[in-house]
Amino acid sequence: MSYIDTHTHMYREEYPEHWEETVQRALDAQVSPMILACVNSKTPAFIAEAIQKFPQHMFGVIGLHPEDTKENFEEELSLLEPHLDDPNIIGVGEIGLDYYWDRTYEKEQREAFYRQLCWARDRRLPLSLHIRSAYADAIEILKQFKEGELQGVMHCFSGGIQEAEWAVKHGFCLGVGGTVTFKNSKVQDLVAQIGLEHLVLETDAPYLAPVPHRGTPNESSYIPLIAAKLSNIFQVSIENVMEQTTQNARAIFKLNNEK
Repeated sequence: MSYIDTHTHMYREEYPEHWEETVQRALDAQVSPMILACVNSKTPAFIAEAIQKFPQHMFGVIGLHPEDTKENFEEELSLLEPHLDDPNIIGVGEIGLDYYWDRTYEKEQREAFYRQLCWARDRRLPLSLHIRSAYADAIEILKQFKEGELQGVMHCFSGGIQEAEWAVKHGFCLGVGGTVTFKNSKVQDLVAQIGLEHLVLETDAPYLAPVPHRGTPNESSYIPLIAAKLSNIFQVSIENVMEQTTQNARAIFKLNNEK
């Protein structure tokens, strides 16, 4: 049994120095596989390199990040979609809506989000969803699909209990990362209400490093720190957290066998 990092950017683009050593630290920490998230049409090459270098430990998801969705989104989608035919690509992501910093391209974000949800539905692939300050709009778009057509992970979940309950009722797990370790984090109370059976682990490395590494580059080797926090929240062993979250991740991403 090992941990699964369901959302990480552990490819060379984000770690130009000591990339291979950083990946090895994750493997030494019993983190495998790592699911590499895509943000735009430049990312697939880095994902492919990582999978080639660490074929037993890496998978990828392909999609256009909402913050990378601009006026050229149709061109970006046309460049990304063919990569979904690669057997090492096991999902669509990270896709969604993000109104936090800039709402200039709201219309384009919504269109790109819907189109990529159709990719997932038509190919029966799970989703890695990035939603920030846009849960109402995102859920309205998700509601356009039939019950059971979509499943996946709400990555770095930042909504409230109503959104969380809607998500788990409609086939989604919540991705829990470093923010759960932050002092006075609202995520702690929310996950306690939702239950370990609806959670998966993630880092979003190199972003959002957990305590005691907060403010430094994150990496997948820090997954056990997130698991330890959940162990404390649920008052279960860390082995129980590993087993349950790994089982959840394997079910969502159809990882029934070791790679």
